Amino acid sequence: MIELKRYQSGDAALWDQFLLSSRADTFLFLRKYMDYHADRFSDHSFLIYRKGKLHGVLPGNSFGSTFFSHQGLTYGGLVLPTAVTATEVLYIFNLLNEKLSEDGIEKVIYKPLPYIYQKLPAQEDVYALFKLGAVKIGCNLSSTIYQRQKIQFTESRKSGIRKSKQANISIETSVDFKEFWTILENTLQNRHKTKPAHTVDEISLLQKLFPENIRLHVAMHGSETVAGCVMYIMEQVVHVQYISANEKGKQTGALDLLFDKLINEVYLDFPVFDFGSSTVGLGEFLNESLIFQKEGFGGRGTLYEIYQYSL
Repeated sequence: MIELKRYQSGDAALWDQFLLSSRADTFLFLRKYMDYHADRFSDHSFLIYRKGKLHGVLPGNSFGSTFFSHQGLTYGGLVLPTAVTATEVLYIFNLLNEKLSEDGIEKVIYKPLPYIYQKLPAQEDVYALFKLGAVKIGCNLSSTIYQRQKIQFTESRKSGIRKSKQANISIETSVDFKEFWTILENTLQNRHKTKPAHTVDEISLLQKLFPENIRLHVAMHGSETVAGCVMYIMEQVVHVQYISANEKGKQTGALDLLFDKLINEVYLDFPVFDFGSSTVGLGEFLNESLIFQKEGFGGRGTLYEIYQYSL
């Protein structure tokens, strides 16, 4: 009664309609978001049908003989309806592995959807991975706040808020990413010799495509942007996609004032506030100064896991 079909561009509306009614709380799997970088990845997504009706989707891409779910996204995994059972999920994985083998795939890299992005419990796929003998190869650590069970800010964060107010830092919402992107790119280059996952043109395009889901908040010293963050907004979760401050922003505690406003005012009614990962190298290195800052706001550990198994 269950069958898998490869995604085609004509399936986009059906895919998106299913996603919005599923157990997943994310807009990253909407085709407009996935396809903005379609030229970089060879799409290998699947539609899952049960009795002829769409019963699930799996975002994915392939590179060589490896299937990823999905290489261009922070997380991936099966997206399923409320009615699916554990037995069905095990069967879906059997079908998936058969299809992938037919496509010449030898290895699967699978990133399950973190539990905070699940409207209802949806970890049957992680159990299926266990049954398949999958090995955890990545374990990135994020910092998350439950708004109804908040932890008080530490004194160092409160001190930064006071300093920011004394320096007349103001908090604004903006759609002009260029000035903040200069700060972000300089910080990443100087500290880590890396670049943001998105160019300024890409994030500007995505914000226009998803104006209700992507917002830029900045801290201003007069007319100068000194710090900021890009927020990804879901139904239940708000996620910090990018954070950065220049030297003046750091000296004035601008990020402390910014996050005080976002956590305690702007996004107070969202159940979950997620700061994002403080790890690199598949989780092998923990940026202790970065996570110290996030924990100072009350964030506590959420895992973004990555598994691998062979066919």
